[in-house]
Amino acid sequence: MPFLHLRARLLVAMATGVAVASCAPPPEPAPPPEPTNALEAGVAIAPALNPAALPPTDAAAALASFVESCPKLLTRTDASALTQAADWKLACDAAAIWPAAKARDFFSGYFTPVLVEGGEGFLTGYFEPQIAGVKVRAEGFDVPVYGMPGDLVRQPDYNGEGRAPLGRVTEDGGFTYYYERSEIEAGAIEGKAPVIAWAKDPIDFFFLQIQGSGQLRAPDGTVTRIGYDGQNGREYVAIGRILRERGVFAPGEATMQGIVDWLRANPDEAKEVMDANKSWVFFRELTGDGPLGALGVPVRGHASVAADPKFVPLGAPVLINADRDEADGIWIAQDTGGAIKGANRLDTFWGAGETAKAIAGGMSSDAHITLLLPLTAAARLQSAP
Repeated sequence: MPFLHLRARLLVAMATGVAVASCAPPPEPAPPPEPTNALEAGVAIAPALNPAALPPTDAAAALASFVESCPKLLTRTDASALTQAADWKLACDAAAIWPAAKARDFFSGYFTPVLVEGGEGFLTGYFEPQIAGVKVRAEGFDVPVYGMPGDLVRQPDYNGEGRAPLGRVTEDGGFTYYYERSEIEAGAIEGKAPVIAWAKDPIDFFFLQIQGSGQLRAPDGTVTRIGYDGQNGREYVAIGRILRERGVFAPGEATMQGIVDWLRANPDEAKEVMDANKSWVFFRELTGDGPLGALGVPVRGHASVAADPKFVPLGAPVLINADRDEADGIWIAQDTGGAIKGANRLDTFWGAGETAKAIAGGMSSDAHITLLLPLTAAARLQSAP
């Protein structure tokens, strides 16, 4: 009876299949979503500050920068979800009359130290570069420094999460990406954006764009300060990573000066590498005594730090304990950066000049980062269920 034998074989096969299926491991659960702000990342109260352990001059500089931040702190919404504007009033009122010589006592008395995601982080550095440039085009100065273009807009009728993406409206009424670096360099926005100055060297200007602000020095010694006014909405790509992937640099060896030297030594490849960073920064002329950070106040050397505002309230003090001793101390979060994303990722500002350039260009350090929150904000976190 061949049919019975066939049926028996099918039953065995089915039984075997069930047995195998029953022994298969369950599917792995999906990874948890990445935290979108400090509150989601997790915040823990840290040990109290020891004022005597804080460098006094650094604390005084941080106090001065904190005072400059206060008008913004008292009015802005905190994207980290850790503080409310009213939380800052007590500290800001005290800071306005606090003597600089006792700055360490101010930070230990008006703030509670907390750790976001354990506090282990990473530092880089930036500075205010000075490059050759003029306000009126002259021979040898052929790199346009563009202001904000009139056709760079946010997507109309956007219904997604977060802010509407940047781009441009096409002739048929559609919406598309804004021009990327290579297109802008080829003249795509001529007549669409004001040219506020002209730089001499494209590599120098590329790095000034990464820094976000800088000085243009004319042959007669005249200095024009320019600052960030906007960006084309395209992805920032760190060319140091590209060069590491190509084997040009080993991990940890791609310093800014090393990258500059390689670009100058390899002109045939330099433009292609720089064009991989599609981001383009637009500038405006500044008239104050320092470059403006994202908070809208001047950033100060060895006092201001760039952070991700979703994880550090802009204007808040942070205490850094780094592998690089010169970065230790209290800093004020007053700026942001395209590559500065996530908890405990900071970019320290070192001012202008060759010393600042050398420190910032070589700054690459692990660090323990403590966020200082106003007393009422920390108390609210402690009492939360």
